[in-house]
Amino acid sequence: MPESIWFREDARPRRPRLSRERIVTAAVGLLDAEGVTGFSMRALAARLQAGTMSLYEYVRSKEDVLDLALDEVFSEIGEPSADGTWREILTGHLTRSRAVMRRHPWMPALIATRPLLGPNALAGSRAVYGALAREGLRPPELTAAIGTLSSYLYGFVASENTWWATVRTPAADAELRARVTDHLLAHEAELGHQARVDDADFDTHFLLGLNLILDGIAARLPEDTP
Repeated sequence: MPESIWFREDARPRRPRLSRERIVTAAVGLLDAEGVTGFSMRALAARLQAGTMSLYEYVRSKEDVLDLALDEVFSEIGEPSADGTWREILTGHLTRSRAVMRRHPWMPALIATRPLLGPNALAGSRAVYGALAREGLRPPELTAAIGTLSSYLYGFVASENTWWATVRTPAADAELRARVTDHLLAHEAELGHQARVDDADFDTHFLLGLNLILDGIAARLPEDTP
């Protein structure tokens, strides 16, 4: 009669070995929960219920993991559609990018510290460059346009994420905005135009600022571009 599994030391199946994919998925979860400052290889190993040194069978360093995690979440943005005008393509891509960076608030901090050379990041930037290049924009204006759009996106979202990490709820946001409005209006005589507060939300301000930049880019396009 074959020996019963219950009589053996290996009665429980061994946990499968790690993989780079599992490490990256866990890294994204850890970054979402703790941010960049709370990220460490020890904390990542604990999340995976593995030994810290076992991670180094799949990656060389913590920086490798951060690079891989960042490019993984870039995949959530997706490549811009080839349909539509150049403005529609860029607006759609930056709007989706902002949404992903709101879901993963650690992204702007990492983006500012490393080259974006992963396949997902490159696919997105290639499509954005292409949308403007097809309209006749060439370096240095092309490079400057993309840099300006990127800086606006990353700066806006970083500020927005910091705001919501502090204020936390729409109700608290509305209350604070109302108090600011009341204060400025009470000092309208000395503030003048500055007291005329535009109480629009983040979505409205993002699109307004983006359209101002796109208007500037449009002015640099060849005259026969729509």
